[in-house]
Amino acid sequence: MLLFLSLLFLSFPLSALSLNQEGLFLQRVKLGLFDPTRALSNWNERDETPCNWVGITCDKETRRVDSVDLSDSFLSGPFPTFLCRLPSVTFISLYNNSINSSLPVDFSPCRNLEYLDLGQNLLVGSISESLADLPNLRYLSLAGNNLTGEIPVKFGEFRRLKTLLLAGNFLNGTIPSELSNISTLENLLIAYNPFTPSPLPIRLANLTNLKALWLADCKLIGPIPAILGHLTRLENLDLSQNSLTGSIPTLLTKLKSVVQIELYNNSLSGMLPVGFSNLTKLRRFDASMNELTGTIPNELCQLELESLNLFENSLEGTLPDSIAKSPNLYELKLFNNKLTGQLPSELGQNSLLKSLDVSYNGFSGEIPNNLCAKGELEDIILIYNSFSGKIPESLGKCHSLGRARLRNNQLSGTVPEEFWGLPRVYLVELVGNSLSGQVSRRISSAYNLSVLLISDNKLSGNIPMEIGFLGNLVEFSASNNLFTGPIPGSLVNLNVLSSLVLNGNELSGEFPTEIQGWKSLNELNLANNKLSGPIPDEIGNLPVLNYLDLSGNYFSGKIPPALQKLKLNLLNLSNNMLSGELPPLFAREIYKKSFGGNPGLCNGLEGLCPKMGESRKLRYLWLLRSIFILAGLVFVVGVVWFYFKYRNFNKGKKGITISKWRSFHKLGFSEFEITDCLKEDNVIGTGASGKVYKVVLSNGETVAVKKLRGESKQEDASANYDKDEFEVEVETLGRIRHKNIVRLWCCCNTGDCKLLVYEYMPNGSLGDLLHGSKGGLLDWPTRYKIALDAAEGLSYLHHDCVPPIVHRDVKSNNILLDGEFGARIADFGVAKAVQGINKGTESMSVIAGSCGYLAPEYAYTVRVNEKSDIYSFGVVILELVTGRLPIDPEFGEKDLVKWVYTTLDQKGVDHVIDPNLDSSFQDEICRVLNVGLKCTSSLPVSRPSMRRVVNMLQEASVESKLKSNKKDGKLSPYYHEKACDDVGND
Repeated sequence: MLLFLSLLFLSFPLSALSLNQEGLFLQRVKLGLFDPTRALSNWNERDETPCNWVGITCDKETRRVDSVDLSDSFLSGPFPTFLCRLPSVTFISLYNNSINSSLPVDFSPCRNLEYLDLGQNLLVGSISESLADLPNLRYLSLAGNNLTGEIPVKFGEFRRLKTLLLAGNFLNGTIPSELSNISTLENLLIAYNPFTPSPLPIRLANLTNLKALWLADCKLIGPIPAILGHLTRLENLDLSQNSLTGSIPTLLTKLKSVVQIELYNNSLSGMLPVGFSNLTKLRRFDASMNELTGTIPNELCQLELESLNLFENSLEGTLPDSIAKSPNLYELKLFNNKLTGQLPSELGQNSLLKSLDVSYNGFSGEIPNNLCAKGELEDIILIYNSFSGKIPESLGKCHSLGRARLRNNQLSGTVPEEFWGLPRVYLVELVGNSLSGQVSRRISSAYNLSVLLISDNKLSGNIPMEIGFLGNLVEFSASNNLFTGPIPGSLVNLNVLSSLVLNGNELSGEFPTEIQGWKSLNELNLANNKLSGPIPDEIGNLPVLNYLDLSGNYFSGKIPPALQKLKLNLLNLSNNMLSGELPPLFAREIYKKSFGGNPGLCNGLEGLCPKMGESRKLRYLWLLRSIFILAGLVFVVGVVWFYFKYRNFNKGKKGITISKWRSFHKLGFSEFEITDCLKEDNVIGTGASGKVYKVVLSNGETVAVKKLRGESKQEDASANYDKDEFEVEVETLGRIRHKNIVRLWCCCNTGDCKLLVYEYMPNGSLGDLLHGSKGGLLDWPTRYKIALDAAEGLSYLHHDCVPPIVHRDVKSNNILLDGEFGARIADFGVAKAVQGINKGTESMSVIAGSCGYLAPEYAYTVRVNEKSDIYSFGVVILELVTGRLPIDPEFGEKDLVKWVYTTLDQKGVDHVIDPNLDSSFQDEICRVLNVGLKCTSSLPVSRPSMRRVVNMLQEASVESKLKSNKKDGKLSPYYHEKACDDVGND
């Protein structure tokens, strides 16, 4: 018996003998939470007290637990109510975990709490009003959860609360004016909640201790209450992304302590108020994306600003000289306004100016000489103004410069020699000026240069061979200048070169040899020069060449047969001295213009051969031709008779009338081959409008055939279109020539059967590949390439087609991928040609598109334009970045766009990016994600044009490689310093 009792004693848990009561409560907390990373592994029940456990702090004298900090511990489960059993605990933080329950109804056991942070979790349900009963609570954060309902009116009864954070939830109702009763409140941050549209409560001006008021995207309407100017301790005022109207109150200039004012993306109007000189501590002011008019007050420009952003308004007038006296100004953005006059000569002399963008204004005069006086200037963007004079010599010494965009001004004189060799510059854009002189050989020092655009100037001399040493050069455009001499042989070393445009110069000599290194070359334009010699066979081996223009030169010899291997959208060898037979593929009527003006070429194409002068030869040819014509007529009549007999015989067997076939490109196959291969075994896809077949032709080529349903009028919304989808797609694709638009080879329409024959895309659609079992094939460089290719295709539709074309059904399933994962836009069944697209007067009046991709304006109007395509393309970018479907049950009632915005606000960018992507590309991914967020702006006017989207995507790749992370200068309590932390802040 004694032995039995001894064994029973030994088997009793030691915790029951050693761990104190507080430790037992915490053990209950541990048991109630899922701890996948074993963050609580040292919570050992054999200890006497929990004071040495992770996240636990005890009072030094009483040895009682007074703080529990389990932030960022990857814990999940319900809210651990046993924490409130700790009698002396004053601090509880479960920030950034996955606590997924509703809040306790009764918080009275936590009576001693002073600090409670449950932010960035998955809390649901309503906010417990019992929190207001905690008499000592000073800090309360429930931000970044899924809380619903209204802010409890009882919150106005807090006695000592200093910070209230409720941002980033799903709270509705209105902002209760009772919050103005919390006289101790210093920080009120309740932004990004879907409140009922209502004015900003005037009574909030009673919070005289308030330092931060963050009400961004709270559905605020009406004017900004002038009485907010009485908040003399306010340091951060953010009312951005609302629907506020009226003018900016002059009383706001009484905020003597304010450091940052954010009013962007509202509907504010009128002029900027006078009195900014009172705001001596102001460092950042952002009133962009409003409807402001007038000029910038001089006193605003005398402040110690870090950033002044007034872009995309309707500002008029001149820029005051006093702006140059701001000692902390590092970012000046005034683009897309109506400002005139000269830039202040002292601009950059008194501050560490890093970025200057005054594009699309009417500025004139010379470029200030002091812009890089402090050696910090990284971006200078002055495009589309009327600047004149020379490029300042000082810019040639600006080694920090990364982007120099000076196109479409009136600049003249020679470019400073040192400017060509800036070591960090990756984009030089001097197009459309009157610059003269030579390109310096010092350009070899610009080893980061990726884009060199110097077309439409008066530059002369030889193109220096040193350009061939720039291993990062992707685009080189120097057309319409006065360059002479040969094309430098060193250019063949540029293995990432995508575009080489040198037309309209006086270049001479032969074509460079050994061009096998141009594996990425997409466009080659050497037209209208004085080049001679043969066209090298190696051109036919360039794998991605789409545009080839060698016209207007002195090239001689035969046309290389290897050119037939190219898949060209443009071929122009006209007006040279070529001779001999045309290669068989080019001996077609559609290529006549490609070879005109070459007297030695002849292959039966009328108008291409020289006329015979002798009358005897003409009579002989006429007789011979007549004989052939007569024989041909007899033959044709016989064939036609036989055909009709055969058609009547075979009518039940074949439903396709071959005479209905129309071709739009060179065809190396017979139409009969197509019809014979439309078998169920060849079906590769089925959609609402019909089936898609894969057809392998006798010549080894593969095509895709879309067979539409026989009825041209379907029992759906498409019955209301002016033309059925078949005619729309034929009419649209038949006239499009672009490397990123799927090619329509030919079509057939008999009424009973409608066929569209496309080039075959071996990797299928982006949607199928990205969201299917082969999604792992798409690493980030491939995804980026797809995004850029698709953007260029849409940009062509919107900006280069006459009239412009709105696709109206942009989605990942309508982006097809070739063997090299090059992207092509497809499926134009609901596309529309738009007259006056920029005016919006011819916008669409029939809803088209796919669920998850529809722009929000469809909810309140059916009159949409190209901005809807841009929104849909933004969804595609989000798909590429997140790897998620546009509609997913996991999102609940949200779509991908709302999920991304919510997750960014609540959890950060790491929870948005597809975890399968290599983290080494994170900087570039974040930049592309920002482009997607801009495209999916809820306001159509805020979405960039597709041409701008292409530029931003190109810059995203270049900047991520060549620029270091930098602060964006925001001073609010929610700003970050890393590049990815800027996602969504623009």
